[in-house]
Amino acid sequence: MGVFRWVVVAGLALLLGSFGVYEAAPDYPELKQVDLTVLDEKPDGTCEVRWSDPVDHRFRDGTYHCDPKRSAVLKAPNYDDGSGYGWETGFVRAEEPHRGELFRLGQETGREGYVGLADGLAGLGLLLTLVGLVGGNFRTLPRLVEAEPRLLRRAADLREAADWVARDHERAVAAVRAARGDAPLPLEGLLEAPPDLARDAELLRALRVLVEAGPGAREAAGTGRWLSERLDPLLEDAAPAARYRTILRAGPRSRQRAARAIGQLRPLLAAAEREGLTARFAQASVDLLRSQDTDPAGLGAWTDFTTAPETYRRVLEETASGAPAAAPPAALTAGAGAGAPRRRVRVRIR
Repeated sequence: MGVFRWVVVAGLALLLGSFGVYEAAPDYPELKQVDLTVLDEKPDGTCEVRWSDPVDHRFRDGTYHCDPKRSAVLKAPNYDDGSGYGWETGFVRAEEPHRGELFRLGQETGREGYVGLADGLAGLGLLLTLVGLVGGNFRTLPRLVEAEPRLLRRAADLREAADWVARDHERAVAAVRAARGDAPLPLEGLLEAPPDLARDAELLRALRVLVEAGPGAREAAGTGRWLSERLDPLLEDAAPAARYRTILRAGPRSRQRAARAIGQLRPLLAAAEREGLTARFAQASVDLLRSQDTDPAGLGAWTDFTTAPETYRRVLEETASGAPAAAPPAALTAGAGAGAPRRRVRVRIR
């Protein structure tokens, strides 16, 4: 766009110059129309004429170029005015320094050169402006094609859902660890002795959230964490393509990075849509955010624990060990390509 921008600037400069030249041109002379008495006329239209000066109010003689094609009744001796002369109409100057002199339409006044130059500048300026606008737009079209606002909005929505499910799962796990305290595995005592509700109610309520969410929530959280780490750098590189205005302002390197990032985002988003990850993330977040405020004493959690103690033990062991969730779907890893995730950067796509 830089070259054509200067072409447009040059065209506009020529247009302004044309306007300046036109304004600097001498004004067209002020004229008054008079009747001419044709004293003598040649076949080519050269005439000797007499007229009454409308300014000095006296008769003056001079040479004039009559219209040889005018009607014959206006020429001598056919013109019937009793004088035997012909008739023509003409113009005289009404301004100094040539006031009262004959002026024939089309006669050079000095203005013609200015007007011709102004017209030439205007024509060239319009041509350059048109070339700059058309050429700039044609050169801009490939950049506009590189913009992918819809694709990046989909990627941003998926990243947001992945972030939420990972955070919700981390919050639930943090609640279990906070309730467990320094004890290695408090649930071991619950299997051999009457429950100490005062001691274990908070832990049971925290565990029940993870138990009811099921292993699918843990898998969704692991997939969301993995996906978020890979989407963040891709969205950062692809940010210039999020809007048509930004892709026009981006430099060649930024556009190349954006193109590479979009090329990696396409298969990743396609795989995520086939796996239905957005809906899975949303459901897992809902399951992880279920409140236990209606069971402050933990009786419901204790009852549920007695029916499936091994499930509670497994969930507690998972939170205690900090073992990573299951690997993300193979379709996602195939679409993401190799390479370690880079630093997480928040990129807002509008």
